[in-house]
Amino acid sequence: MSQATVKKNIDTSLEQATEVTGLPAAEEQTAEESGQVSHEATLFAEPIFHLGNFTVTNSLINSWLVVIILVVVALVLKSKVKKIPGRMQNCAEVVIEGALNMGDSVTGDRKKTLKIFPIVFAIFLFVLLNNWLGLLPGIGSIGFIENGEHGAVFVPLLRGATADLNTTLALAIFAVIGSNIFGVFAVGLWSHINKYLNFKAFLAIPKKIIKEPTVIFVNPIKAFVGLIEIVGEAAKVASLSFRLFGNIFAGEVLLSAMAVIFAFGLPIPFMFLEVIVGLIQALIFAMLTLVYFTIASTAEEH
Repeated sequence: MSQATVKKNIDTSLEQATEVTGLPAAEEQTAEESGQVSHEATLFAEPIFHLGNFTVTNSLINSWLVVIILVVVALVLKSKVKKIPGRMQNCAEVVIEGALNMGDSVTGDRKKTLKIFPIVFAIFLFVLLNNWLGLLPGIGSIGFIENGEHGAVFVPLLRGATADLNTTLALAIFAVIGSNIFGVFAVGLWSHINKYLNFKAFLAIPKKIIKEPTVIFVNPIKAFVGLIEIVGEAAKVASLSFRLFGNIFAGEVLLSAMAVIFAFGLPIPFMFLEVIVGLIQALIFAMLTLVYFTIASTAEEH
């Protein structure tokens, strides 16, 4: 075989490899041999597999794992409940009683606290476990390598769900919509609607205009304030979601940076810091949700 024919066959093989992988064959071989695989904290959650048209991401799998843990722990605690409590039941009762007392400081009424407590405490536990689960070994470090446009990329199988804006946004929407639904049941549909679209203010003008002529100026202002409340509801969603997401995602980036600088020893203090941050952020999210529920269940006159 002539030298020209051999060279032509080599060029053909390189072209075929480039068409299949999207990368020059020589570059792909070099990347594989050198073991250069990029692994960066992304703002978006990476897809793992698909169920029809539904994309399952690593943060969604992490959320499912947290839900399973909570359900298992709840069933275990339920099976251990006795008139004479053991150690596990004692610990659970101390935590729940402390949470109820904290709730009473916001609602001012134990009956109202007991109505809101199951939702708020479940949100607290869900957010807390997601915040802490992202710090465990294996979360974010166990996965597979996927060839992308810019070379080989490491995709983790699990990722802290609260470091994904989709999760925090869903939680925030649930908290705001849930508080409004609770407000409807607490004060009635008509009273709750008038917090935002103050029809009462306009209906009261003909009745009071003779005795109080200023009502023609004051009541439209009250109605305008109600419209501002609608904007405030949207601001609640943005505030809740971006606060939680920003703090947890920033913690992931910080730990990754510290691990790159010095893999052993140096990241440990920052991990303890993230444990505290995770607890504080879960507490803030739960307390704000409790405040929203309490405000929604209060009549406009109060």
